[in-house]
Amino acid sequence: MTARIYTPQLLVSGINISLPPASARHVQVLRFQPGQTVTLFNGLGLDEGQYAATIESMGRSDVTVRVGEFSLTRLEAPRAVHLAVGMPANERMDWLVEKATELGVAGIQPLMTERSVLRLVGERADKKRLHWQGIAIAACEQCGRNRVPLIHAPASLADWLKTRGETTDVRLLLSLQTGSQPLANIIGATGAMTFLSGPEGGLSSLEEDAAMAHGFAPATLGMRVLRSETAPLACLALSMLTGNS
Repeated sequence: MTARIYTPQLLVSGINISLPPASARHVQVLRFQPGQTVTLFNGLGLDEGQYAATIESMGRSDVTVRVGEFSLTRLEAPRAVHLAVGMPANERMDWLVEKATELGVAGIQPLMTERSVLRLVGERADKKRLHWQGIAIAACEQCGRNRVPLIHAPASLADWLKTRGETTDVRLLLSLQTGSQPLANIIGATGAMTFLSGPEGGLSSLEEDAAMAHGFAPATLGMRVLRSETAPLACLALSMLTGNS
């Protein structure tokens, strides 16, 4: 299997392009040589496809390739599923981004909540977002996706809820409160979905009330209490399987 390389450039069969630094380093680390082929995708998702490409030349820090034939590869799920997650601490958010990308997430909104350990603002928030976006790109290269999910800038839950206008997505809040409906019973077969879940310790009762006031219906995965990085992935996997049925 040829290496899959992400590049944000416009790709057109028959042209030569210089790969951006990160993509060029990827090719060099793999020790490819001129004449060898790679697969390029730009993550735009407009064609849901990829291009064969031949390495034309390699310098100390640059790689030029000739873009070849386009192939249509529809690998995206039939529904868009977004995750809004209270950011777990340490490297657990990295793991969540990687696995959610492999499972087919459309986008991830990192949130700061009342019980959040991780607090990100300013330059630190920008660096973390770029770091997570890079993890999503690498996961797409590995798993075969040609559409890169968008990792949004970290925001407070209160600020993010204010941006939730009138949309057609199904909004579900992961909750342990009495009266929450089993997730398997309320996921439909089609339609965009947004899952909201808390950090370690979950969302506070006031935060859950605020989410429900913005159209989020409480749902449960069952009697077990899952980790903050596991629960949204379980929701994502279930919704993808249901959407593919």
